[in-house]
Amino acid sequence: MSYVDAEIASQPDCWREAARLAATATEHLPRPGERVAVVGCGTSWFMAMAYAARREHAGQGETDAFQASEFPVARRYDRVVAITRSGTTTEVTDLLAGLRGVLPTTVLVGDPTSPAVEVADATVPLPFADERSVVQTRFATTALALLRAHLGDNIGALSADAEVAVRAPLPIDPARIEQVTFLGRGWTVGLAHEAALKCREAATFWAEAYPAMDYRHGPISIAAPGRLVWAFGDLPDGLAEDVAATGAAFVHSRTHGCRSVIGNWAAGRTPLDPMADLILAQRFAVTVAATRGLDPDAPRHLSRSVVLA
Repeated sequence: MSYVDAEIASQPDCWREAARLAATATEHLPRPGERVAVVGCGTSWFMAMAYAARREHAGQGETDAFQASEFPVARRYDRVVAITRSGTTTEVTDLLAGLRGVLPTTVLVGDPTSPAVEVADATVPLPFADERSVVQTRFATTALALLRAHLGDNIGALSADAEVAVRAPLPIDPARIEQVTFLGRGWTVGLAHEAALKCREAATFWAEAYPAMDYRHGPISIAAPGRLVWAFGDLPDGLAEDVAATGAAFVHSRTHGCRSVIGNWAAGRTPLDPMADLILAQRFAVTVAATRGLDPDAPRHLSRSVVLA
């Protein structure tokens, strides 16, 4: 078993631990009504996107998500939350250092001894979710689980869904697929981007991601037999039928288990939370790597943290 396989499987326990931690970290996390920015790089940025949309939808306050390198430093916020597994990513540490004494900052970090801790005003350490693998899975989702717990989401139920997702059969055989497009709506747009990134990182596989409502404004043109469209969360009316007309496979875990225009899987299963669906997508990516003879623990051109000279 690869490191990333083991880390994917450990997510239910990590999410439960995150829920417990959220109860003690309240003073360092966004308060209702605060105007908040959430920053990260790569996977962490996609988790920031998901949290920002979910927090706004919950009526907790205006929330924006940015790549750390693109943060608008002239814009005023009540708090900036940074997500970084290693705590060494240059763009994140530079931003936190630049904001010191200007805006209150909190960092969610895997390594509590890292440089990001020294430059942030407050730290929520998640060492139990830190990872050995280059391809990030459990740290990112655990950070999101903590933030969702702080919003009042039921992480016990979410973790139970995750237990299903780490054991369930994949909704489709990756060997039959040459390309995948992930779709989301609202907070699940971030999950769609993350799923696509996992396919690119772990398997150098052609994967794209879009808001589901925007998919028919061009991207659907590449849908075809042998390709896959995988949707998280609520579906726009008519989308499944439009994908079916292209001959592409379609997976949507939110409606009734997973379904595909080339077959039905787990019909009648209780719908999983989209974060649990992301576990299935992570497993799909690792399986694609195996079918291509690749080692997901040694992704091409990647390192565990980007530290710039």
